Amino acid sequence: GIVKIGAIAVPLDTRYTLHELTSLFNDSTPRMVISESPAMETVVAALPQFKYIEQVIEVGSKYEGQFPTYQQLMAASPAQPVNVEVKDEDTAHIAYTSGSTAHPKGVVLSHGNLVAHADSTVERFQQTEKDVNVLFALPLYHAFGLSILMISSFYVGITLVIFTGLSVSSLMEAIEREKVTLIMGVPYTFGLLVNWADKEGIKNDISSLRYGVSGGSALPNSFAQRFKQHFDRNLIQIWGLTEGIAQDTSQAIDGSDKPGSSGKALKRWEMAIVDDNGRELPANTPGEVILRGPFMTGLYNNPEATAATIKNGWLYTGDIARLDEDGEIFILGRKKDIIIIKGQNIHPIDIEDVLYRHPEVAEAAVVGIDDEVRGERTKAFVVLKDGQTATDRELKDFCREYLARYKIPHEVVFVDSLPRTSSGKVRKEDLKQSG
Repeated sequence: GIVKIGAIAVPLDTRYTLHELTSLFNDSTPRMVISESPAMETVVAALPQFKYIEQVIEVGSKYEGQFPTYQQLMAASPAQPVNVEVKDEDTAHIAYTSGSTAHPKGVVLSHGNLVAHADSTVERFQQTEKDVNVLFALPLYHAFGLSILMISSFYVGITLVIFTGLSVSSLMEAIEREKVTLIMGVPYTFGLLVNWADKEGIKNDISSLRYGVSGGSALPNSFAQRFKQHFDRNLIQIWGLTEGIAQDTSQAIDGSDKPGSSGKALKRWEMAIVDDNGRELPANTPGEVILRGPFMTGLYNNPEATAATIKNGWLYTGDIARLDEDGEIFILGRKKDIIIIKGQNIHPIDIEDVLYRHPEVAEAAVVGIDDEVRGERTKAFVVLKDGQTATDRELKDFCREYLARYKIPHEVVFVDSLPRTSSGKVRKEDLKQSG
């Protein structure tokens, strides 16, 4: 509704603290705040300090009489078409990708950006209005849930089934009941699914399901293999970033792309791999991914950061990858995530992929820890499957079978869970600080 009238939508995480919200409010200076009652508790007492906020609308009734409610406005408003013309270049959405920092990073997306992205997404996924998508554990303030799933579903008239919680049994029941054709999620989501299937088996009718889509972070090959084994469906990997709207590459839905790749660029997009000086690198040489296409119009209130990110018509992503001779991309990690030991670059995903192959390992994350002698040392955080045991030496010996000596983790730490963002990505900075 906000976007339809030509206003700018700024979706925010309801779990942000007042400190975080203050930073984001002061950056975006919203005129109106719309919130469900529980989320308003964080900010309601501080509202007078935000002089630019002219109106608050409550979805609920906890503060009845203090603010107009959404329900009251809907009941009093006529169901007439809204005749507001918007242009492709008009801003529709500001997506904050680091709201908890002192320097908010607001990605500015236009109406044209969102429409182009939706069209490219449904074309690659071969979706029609007959499909049924399910939104499970993907927040709608995040690009994955909002752009890849919700907006793309609405664009082509797909039925979207939304429910909260992380109950895998409820998800399986929903797939059967609603005849779901596509499920999207982060690798963590599919880890829950395949671990559940290991224990319970597939007892629901999932004949309607066409395939699964994993994004947000690198998908361990073992997850895709186990998903195929249990569900008899392909689990395809996508890659993208909020600055690139959401999704910029995807494997083919028939599973024909190479294991470990994130597929090829969607239509409207070009990709290249460059070195630190912006020179294009040959096939299969690791470097930074740059994109050309309908990416963000800029970073809100931050022309310096925009200029550092968009150069000569290309978006510099900060992701390290290699592009093979067939145009398939293999994501290796973030530029800042590279671990350097004695001058040797190590991509954490190389070690993580091997750890995921171990039959007792449920999850793994590898980080670099400062080391006076080596520069850095590798530390692996491992979550074991329920009821399984393993030792530091056992996992190191396992890695020796697949990795060069310098890539073997210096230390393996067993943990009950990995810290994650609300979008499912592992918080590697938290792991580094704990090390």
